[in-house]
Amino acid sequence: MRTLLTADHVLLFDGASHVELHDGAVLVDDGVIAYAGPTVDAPREVDDRIDLGESLLMPGLIDLDALTDIDHLILDSWGSAARARRLQWSEEYFAHRAHVFDDAERARIREIGLVQLALHGITSYMPIASEVHSAWAESADDLRAMAAFSRRLGLRGFLGPSYRSGVNVITDAGERGIRFAEEEGRAGLADAIGFFDEIDALEDPLLTPVFLPCRIETLTPSLLAETAAAATQRGALVRLHALQGDFERDHILDEHGCTPLDLIEAQGLLNERLIVPHGVFLDVNPRVHGEDRGDLGRLVDAGVSIVHCPLTNARYGSELETFARYRGAGLNIALGTDSFPPDLIRGIDAGVSVAKVQNRDLSAGDLRGYVEAATLGGAHALHRPDLGRIAVGAQADLTAFRLDDVRMGPVEDPLRTLVLGGTARDACLTMVAGRVVMRDGRIEGIDLDAVRADAQVLFEKMRAAYTGRDHLQGSLDDLFPPVFPSAVAAEERFRDER
Repeated sequence: MRTLLTADHVLLFDGASHVELHDGAVLVDDGVIAYAGPTVDAPREVDDRIDLGESLLMPGLIDLDALTDIDHLILDSWGSAARARRLQWSEEYFAHRAHVFDDAERARIREIGLVQLALHGITSYMPIASEVHSAWAESADDLRAMAAFSRRLGLRGFLGPSYRSGVNVITDAGERGIRFAEEEGRAGLADAIGFFDEIDALEDPLLTPVFLPCRIETLTPSLLAETAAAATQRGALVRLHALQGDFERDHILDEHGCTPLDLIEAQGLLNERLIVPHGVFLDVNPRVHGEDRGDLGRLVDAGVSIVHCPLTNARYGSELETFARYRGAGLNIALGTDSFPPDLIRGIDAGVSVAKVQNRDLSAGDLRGYVEAATLGGAHALHRPDLGRIAVGAQADLTAFRLDDVRMGPVEDPLRTLVLGGTARDACLTMVAGRVVMRDGRIEGIDLDAVRADAQVLFEKMRAAYTGRDHLQGSLDDLFPPVFPSAVAAEERFRDER
């Protein structure tokens, strides 16, 4: 099957980075790019044509912390530290923990998440889901269901079930701690190894097994070491959420007498197959030491990649110190969304804007660097030089964004225009391995009205379950007060006061 795509703007790869071509064309032959260049020179004998018109055709976006869940950020990114503690598991809940959702609901949640990725121009993803509404973490069965749907949809997934040895809890006194169930961690890793070997045997080009343990503070040193051994034996990637907060760092220092980075190295994980979201709490961060004591150099020397989630970090009040510093040191940076919406265009905008503020310099808004992170950086982290670029021989993983909406405003540079005037909702094409996954907001075989309706029902169920975990046993109104009080509640209060 030979398909020719044309667009007013095409982001080509020149061997080092991207270059923008006006009036460009890409020929896809059997899932691989066979031509990329001016439309006038493009082959004429094709089976299908896709004319994208006034659009930007670029490499498919790579999201290495991609939400495949009903997001909780809308609930927990607004309150004080005291309120945030009420959204964790209480110690009492830890003793009788249970799934909020049944098997079918968990599968549907992941389906909804994958549909959202396709709608927002994501072609390759590594999933992330919250464990707060699970009895513990993910199972291989959860990921088998997601792999089957991902395959049907046509996205490129790097998959594995999450697992952990412990969970963050809040004591009756309101103190934060971690309670462990080490047998759960061992069972989770065994499940993950079984899933890895099963998916690996399929040799499906769209499904790549990886190891996805949970946050570093919830993993025992032995589970980290066993993960490293399993990954080394299989040449597998490991994504480990680490270097992301004060509590993590303080807890590991208290429990193990070393920093999180020291722990990662001691357990055999510090190598070129390690991917770390979010990588914020290094020694250069003012909340750690505020100076370079070698953390960045250790990551660079080991070949580690970090996954920067600029929009989610900003929503939780934390950012890299700084994108330019990390990039200048030679650290490979990929991007992730980590929350809803899975919109890497908004994420790039947030990252660029934060960089300007941090550096008090408009030129520090490194749009080029962020676009490279969303494409080439992700491909490098995945050890996939055939992704993240439009070049002959690369996989035909492509994304296009419309620039012709009146709300976009005048078109100058296509990327500056898209990032400043648009969002990933302007995606008009998601193509993976030459197959059209999404076109003009539609996905074949997917009822988007049902997706929206089901997402609302599942969200309400997730929200309602927080009261059962709150160590103060408050109401939903206590936990999630509205921005403004409801008119009905205000009227009732007024009548009571009279």
